Amino acid sequence: MNKNTPLNSGFKDGLQVEVAIVGAGTSGLYSAYRLLDEKKYNGSQVQIFDMNTKLGGRLESVIMPGMNFWGELGGMRYLTSQEIVTTLIEGYPLSEPDLNKRTSVLKDKMTPVPFPMGNTSKLLMYLRKEHFKQDAWEVAQKQNKKLTTRYFLNQDDIGYSADQLFNKIIYDVLMADPWFKTNYGSKVSHEAGSYDYTFMLTSRDWDEVKPMLTYNFPGSPYHARKVNDIGFWNLIKDQVSQEGYLFLANAGGYYSNTINWNSAEAFPYMVGDFSQNPTYKTIEEGYDSIAYALANQYMEYSGACIWSENQLLDFGKNDEQSKGRYQLTFLNLKSNEKWQVYANSIILAMPRKSLELLNQQNFFFSDDSVNNNMRSVIKEPSFKILMGFERPWWKELGIDSGHSITDLPMRQCYYFGTDPNNQHSMLLGSYGDMETETFWKALSDDELLFEVKSTQSVGAEEVKSLNDVQASQFMVNELMNQLRELHGDSVEIPDPYITYFKDWTDDPFGAGYHAWKAGFKVNRVMPYMRKPISGENIHICGEAYSDQQGWVEGAFCVAENMLQEHFGLGWPYWLDKDYYLGW
Repeated sequence: MNKNTPLNSGFKDGLQVEVAIVGAGTSGLYSAYRLLDEKKYNGSQVQIFDMNTKLGGRLESVIMPGMNFWGELGGMRYLTSQEIVTTLIEGYPLSEPDLNKRTSVLKDKMTPVPFPMGNTSKLLMYLRKEHFKQDAWEVAQKQNKKLTTRYFLNQDDIGYSADQLFNKIIYDVLMADPWFKTNYGSKVSHEAGSYDYTFMLTSRDWDEVKPMLTYNFPGSPYHARKVNDIGFWNLIKDQVSQEGYLFLANAGGYYSNTINWNSAEAFPYMVGDFSQNPTYKTIEEGYDSIAYALANQYMEYSGACIWSENQLLDFGKNDEQSKGRYQLTFLNLKSNEKWQVYANSIILAMPRKSLELLNQQNFFFSDDSVNNNMRSVIKEPSFKILMGFERPWWKELGIDSGHSITDLPMRQCYYFGTDPNNQHSMLLGSYGDMETETFWKALSDDELLFEVKSTQSVGAEEVKSLNDVQASQFMVNELMNQLRELHGDSVEIPDPYITYFKDWTDDPFGAGYHAWKAGFKVNRVMPYMRKPISGENIHICGEAYSDQQGWVEGAFCVAENMLQEHFGLGWPYWLDKDYYLGW
């Protein structure tokens, strides 16, 4: 796998191109690859611009000193039901179970491997100062008992795990709507007395359901409203009480799942990712390999160029049409010089915050409709901290992989792996999101950084090479305190020898991922954002405005729809013709 993609940090004032792609994340790289692969343009006609020194946007895989495997600071896995990303990584056709018999799409080889979720009988849950194993609810259910916790749940909700209670809420709301029950009732099921629910709705089914679904609970403040117009927190509280909401927010592991986002969008997201035992995979060479593989494929074309360390400041209509329809102004960050690029089409492969950093007074962003729809998504803060230990202390608890969950501000920790040669091990020490952001921000901004330490296997110079990406000492101290509380007294947790900290709320990303706001008609906003102003060849794509937010697949589906609708590209030869790309 080649991650030494050549980047051009220089500039060429007056550069003329057909398509200027701003953003070298997955949607931008995919767009460039597809435009050239379909022979729509040649390499010099499609150029990519990015202000960062690396590719991949919010994908960032790193190897820490003393370890021979990758850790993930950004996106880290994919679902096998996500057919674009799966095909690009594993080859086609997906109907062929033997990967060796599939045909590769991209030349760089990526090795798909299971993303281990661990053994729930060993993994921990620590809520309101009470320790459980993650399978405690299921164990009790098999004994015809109801596990009670320190949450004062409604009588009908006691005994449900967080995943099961999410399913119960979604099932009850779906089946309370006569329209849904008539048209799709056969695709959901629940056996009386059981804690388990089955959902067999496809993505296409969900897109039919989401705009139509009505909240049918007389006496509720939301009765007869479209589910699309109700915040998810509002709906959860109405169904299972505020105490039930707190249980779901805490035991579910993510505050971001239970913020007040669009309930209609939340339903398939929760069912598909968190409640139905999905199959996760990742890439042995690091999950950002998918970005580098796309970039390398694009760079094979003569004239192709990725202009790194160049920040887009503004764009406008160009009076000299012979040069190009639009004039883009970039700032070269190495020289601090501004320069101009002329293009006939612009693809803004950027999340909401990056768009907001551009000149909001130009002809494009000053359009009220563009401005309103751009703000149809919530920016969800997220940060991650990787920690390196000299031994895998969690194995003393029988834990090999997966993640433990707590209501402490750290929220989750993932056990990533162990180098067999020296036992050095990596842990994702915190998965902070939403409500915990301010807790950690007060610590992460401290100027005193964690002091890296050499080990028997790692010299001082090697660890010092990562001095600049260390978490603050304040943050590490607090995190170690919480790790010890989560794991209890039965294991001695040593201090780490190194860390690696990433805050995705920093510019230009402004968020780790996004969520649709309640009240927006997503079926209209998604196609609108792909070409916001009729008659202008300006397009927006990326996971932020997709129906798979937070996933690489969302970025790919939006880009593919945009390319087919507005650039005349045909269906990819390697993708199943029945695969649904969304609105």
